[in-house]
Amino acid sequence: MAATRVGRFMSDHGVEDITQLRERSVADPEWFWDAAVKALGIRFDEPYSQVLDASKGIAWATWFTDGRINLASACVDAHAESNPEHRAIVWEGEDGEVRMWTYGELRRQSDAIANLLVERGVGPGDGVGLFLPMVPETVAALMGVAKVGAVFLPLFSGYASSAIVSRLADAEAKVMITADGFYRRGKPVNMLATAREAAAAVDTLTTTVVVHRIGHETILDESAGEVAWPEVGARFETRSVDSEHTLFIAYTSGTTGKPKGSVHVHGGFLVKIAEEAAFQCDVGPGDTLFWLTDIGWIMGPWQFVGGLANGATLALFEGAPDYPAPDRLWQFVERHRVTVLGVSPTLIRALMVHGDEPVDSHDLSSLRVLGSTGEPWNEAPWLWFFEKVGGGRCPVINISGGTEVGACFLSPHPVEEITPMSLGGASLGMAVDVFDDDGKPLRGEVGELVCTAPWPGMTRGLYRDPERYIETYWSRWPDVWAHGDWASIDDQGRWFLHGRSDDTIKVAGKRLGPAEAESALVGHRAVTEAAAVGVPDDLKGEALWTFVVLSPGFEPSEELRAELANHVAGELGKSFKPSAVKFTAALPKTRNGKVLRRAVRAVVTGDDLGDLSSLEDPGTIEAVRAAN
Repeated sequence: MAATRVGRFMSDHGVEDITQLRERSVADPEWFWDAAVKALGIRFDEPYSQVLDASKGIAWATWFTDGRINLASACVDAHAESNPEHRAIVWEGEDGEVRMWTYGELRRQSDAIANLLVERGVGPGDGVGLFLPMVPETVAALMGVAKVGAVFLPLFSGYASSAIVSRLADAEAKVMITADGFYRRGKPVNMLATAREAAAAVDTLTTTVVVHRIGHETILDESAGEVAWPEVGARFETRSVDSEHTLFIAYTSGTTGKPKGSVHVHGGFLVKIAEEAAFQCDVGPGDTLFWLTDIGWIMGPWQFVGGLANGATLALFEGAPDYPAPDRLWQFVERHRVTVLGVSPTLIRALMVHGDEPVDSHDLSSLRVLGSTGEPWNEAPWLWFFEKVGGGRCPVINISGGTEVGACFLSPHPVEEITPMSLGGASLGMAVDVFDDDGKPLRGEVGELVCTAPWPGMTRGLYRDPERYIETYWSRWPDVWAHGDWASIDDQGRWFLHGRSDDTIKVAGKRLGPAEAESALVGHRAVTEAAAVGVPDDLKGEALWTFVVLSPGFEPSEELRAELANHVAGELGKSFKPSAVKFTAALPKTRNGKVLRRAVRAVVTGDDLGDLSSLEDPGTIEAVRAAN
């Protein structure tokens, strides 16, 4: 415990164990967050007079009143001044190219883009879209926008132009920073063509900044406001802003209608994410942090801010984790001595198919902490990740939060015993609970994940839509955030997630989380991936339909279909025997590995597919349609 940052924090404050720290951090949040700021060495340009102000209600709470700060100062400038030669970023392209930046170089690059933005008329509060792959310039772009006091709009690198247009137009963005492309599975992805199509449809956009990655001879259209990534030049004086000044708007996809814009601010996001990286994942100056994600997902900003605020090295990765060979990810970990590795359960399930040899052939002894997020685990993949990848010596820090949370609700800490697949308990300072349908705390059964007090990283509403914010998160019970996840707490106080509550399947009045059926299916040797959805049924109300991707060596057959259905019934009970088991070549997923169950269900029912902008491969929809 004494070797961990959270352990030292506990010792400094006379806290005996993590349970006591969780309880104290919730009971006295102002003590905890003030103590965390000091422990993490976060310097405010002007000190705050009050840690928490909930005078306008919990839903509209603000933090670090009267304080002035800039996230880029804490993440870049402070380290560039104290240790300019320390490595800030290591990046590897799919073609094997490697680039490294020190903190000094990161500041120079961040200053360069900040100067360019100001020259192009960008000021505090103006929107700047980041439509970029995970390259070093992406980190500099985020920090440069923050330095100006502008608002960055993270955009998934796989978006089509229409998804970009809706987000940039909603925020009235002035500038988009993009790249000419990137490589994925040996093929160049032409981002610039997509960016140009989007730029032409956004009236407020005046400038497109282009990072050269795949086409160094790309001719830019200056008449359309296209300019190259700037050369390093004069220093930019980072602007001190109010703690509640907007830092970024993260748009999440909805089933219908326009995406929701979650508003995050400099002070709260910085402090919460720095605390999580330090206390949950034990990230510090000697670490190399790699989370396989995208700037368009909340874990992209989480990695950048969590790593840099703690003085660590960010490892960035281009391409697919199993291309050009199944050992690509493990080779990357070995080559760059990654110490903290974050993935999704879906990725581990996919990599397990290749067997143990790709992992065994690489030295992964640099790893100290394993992280995961995105969805519930199944036991076999969790144990493979823990034992094979981590050698049985690295804690699996399985976290859960969300874009609107701006952080984690749940997480284990490296000073406690961790049960396979568990999320440990509440993140520090988070007053989370599990409620039944009547809004009462529930133990030993599955219920609704809620939070009953504010936290620094929470969204400051939905952009230009306060009514939707209250309706979505705060309307079910007074002063209670209903998150939309099924969760449970066992008799030992351990937390587990069971999927999205809005994906709930009710078979003859019996409630079933799809993750339970999916877990049963992937526990069968023939199944690599699975999705479970509820389909309207005249007799049962809803019928359980399952879609499976088979493991190598298995072929669809009626015998296997019956075996899988009986396997689920054996695991969950006869009431939950699937009405249909469909074999599909692929499942629709986001780039960070979440299965889009609502899209699967819409294919079956013929309903509107809704917003598919987060979909990694549109061809997977056709694969579901062709399932037999």
